[in-house]
Amino acid sequence: MPKKTIKKYMPNPEKLKEHKHLQFLGERLHEPNLWHLNRRSISLAFAIGLFVAWVPTPGQMAIAAVGAFYFRANLPVSVALVWVTNPLTMPPMFYFAYMSGLFLLGRELPNNNNFEFSIDSVMTSIGDIGGPFLFGCLILGIVSSTIGYFGMSLLWRYAVTKRWNKRKDR
Repeated sequence: MPKKTIKKYMPNPEKLKEHKHLQFLGERLHEPNLWHLNRRSISLAFAIGLFVAWVPTPGQMAIAAVGAFYFRANLPVSVALVWVTNPLTMPPMFYFAYMSGLFLLGRELPNNNNFEFSIDSVMTSIGDIGGPFLFGCLILGIVSSTIGYFGMSLLWRYAVTKRWNKRKDR
């Protein structure tokens, strides 16, 4: 089931290999593990994509692609999973990361009743917000990538076992 579902939405590797903007990657783009749909490559792609989704920086897709190249994971899946954080989901996810960071560091939510929105006040409060926010992003990235890796691996194994049992029963 996972392989058929993923294969249905995957781009054609041959077209991507011939794409003019990807030619700078050269032979590395022809690495078979970047395109294979097997338990290892998909599980790694889920881990990479979900970890990078929590990285609060522009260029998440490029970071996921580098991770897929380095770990020889499925490239399209790892890049696509970065879009878990999109303009609609980013504010609640990053607020949750900030709150998680505060909780894990044992800090209280700062009381800013007289906060005014100006460059000066934002720059002074960035030091108080940055540490817990980045720590929360790191921890949630590790947790979600671990769950993604083992969850996808178990789902893949379950689907293969189910197919084997079906074939055996026939």
